[in-house]
Parts: sequence; C-alpha cells; structure tokens
Amino acid sequence: MDFATFLSNYGLIILLVVLLVFMFWSSRRRMQKQKAEQEQKARQTVPGSEVLLQGGLYGTIVSYDADNLDQPAIVELAPGVEIKVHSQAILRVVNPGEHSVTEDEYLAAEESHAEYAEGVANGDITSISDDQGTAAGKDKTDPDTEAGTKSQG
Repeated sequence: MDFATFLSNYGLIILLVVLLVFMFWSSRRRMQKQKAEQEQKARQTVPGSEVLLQGGLYGTIVSYDADNLDQPAIVELAPGVEIKVHSQAILRVVNPGEHSVTEDEYLAAEESHAEYAEGVANGDITSISDDQGTAAGKDKTDPDTEAGTKSQG
C-alpha cells in the first residue's frame, strides 16, 4: 500500500483526530489561563484596592474573602456609602491598593513587630527615634569643618 492510497483511505480520519486533539489542547490551555487570572484577581483584591463592578460602578474594597466566594464583598462607593456585592460581581481590579498591605507583607510586619516588642521588653531597644538619631548623628559631621581636610585652592 503506497502513501497516496493510505491518505485517500484514512486521511479524513487522521485530520479529524488531529483537530480534536488540537481543540482539547487549546480549551485546556484556555481554562488554565482563566484560572491563573482568577487567582491573580483574588490576590489583588485586598482592602483598599479600587475595583470595577459589573454594573459599571467603581468602588474601594472594604472586606473580601478570597477563600469563600459565597460570602459577599463589602465595597465602599463613596465615603460612608458601603454596599454588599457578590464577590463574583467584581469585574476587575482597576488600581491595586497602593497603600494597602498584602497578606504576606502583613505577616512579615507582625513578625518584625514581635521582634521589636521583644527587644524593647529586654531593654535592647529604647525607641525607633534613638536608632535613627544615632545613624543621623554620624552623617551630620561635615568633613570641611575638620582641620586639614579643606583643600587649598
């Protein structure tokens, strides 16, 4: 059996199998991409982030639970005007909270605060201003005022 006869008999079946495999691969890839986008949106949706709701309203996230999407998110539309919306009604994060703190940053700050509090309790650290003052005091010395450092021009 030569190649031309094989293609004429089985070519259509091979073409259909290749198309089915391609469709399966592309749909799986699209689903993975959508899942990654949802996870990224959930990471960016923190209190203080500006979001666009599906109704076209812009607001600021007050509370949002990324783990429990059935619980409503609370969005502040204007100062003092807070509404409950379904968490999936958040279309996208317009401006990730510039002044908001992510969970990882919050945990790191708690750890450093615990270390600081322990240092204060032990007497190793007296205050933040003392730490900054000693570093600033070293930088305040002017090399031109010391004898012999001025260049004679």
